[in-house]
Amino acid sequence: MLSEFEWETIRLSLLIAVTAVSLILVPGIALAWLLARRDFPGKALVDGLVHLPLVLPPVVVGYLLLISLGRQAPLGQWLYELFGLRLPFTWQGAAVAGAVMAFPLLVRAVRLSLEAVDPGLEAAARTLGAGRLRTLLTITLPLAIPGLLTGTVLAFARALSEFGATITFASNIPGETRTLPLALYTLIQSPGREDAAARLCVIAIVIAMCSLIISEALARRARRRLEGRDK
Repeated sequence: MLSEFEWETIRLSLLIAVTAVSLILVPGIALAWLLARRDFPGKALVDGLVHLPLVLPPVVVGYLLLISLGRQAPLGQWLYELFGLRLPFTWQGAAVAGAVMAFPLLVRAVRLSLEAVDPGLEAAARTLGAGRLRTLLTITLPLAIPGLLTGTVLAFARALSEFGATITFASNIPGETRTLPLALYTLIQSPGREDAAARLCVIAIVIAMCSLIISEALARRARRRLEGRDK
């Protein structure tokens, strides 16, 4: 049986990871489509900025979030005055940190999937009277579903496992921002808690494996549906 501490850690970690993915799903798909289907000035710069969190140390990302979204920062002050939203040292801030770190993985997976979709199919749909939005929703995205699922799972796993940016921007507050990685780090630093740390490690592996299995099952189902349509 799981202890109360483990249940609380799992609940908070899943809440933060799901929130992070929810924040980036629509903008991530939109940006991936833009990078896959459009050429525009500064495209290489945008692509580089999107992938910057992959090459920066996570602590640097957390620090940049802290100085841009803190209460004294213009953007952070605006969010607090307009919405009453305080991000640093809250679970919402941990979700933002996870979202920023997961965003490049989502965009890259979706972009590769969109680039594999034959543009001729989209052109054919438009010649038959379908608008751009309808073509996107009925042709492009359904054909790119395996990549969408892969990107979503990768983003979820990245947000779930985020450590450096989270501890810098949201700290390690029990019951508020202490996710699985932070709880595991805390236990490792506590003498005599090796068994509890090992249990959390196993829990993290199980959650990750379940995510991958579900993603693969959904991707196979989507591919079978696409193959059935082609026939």
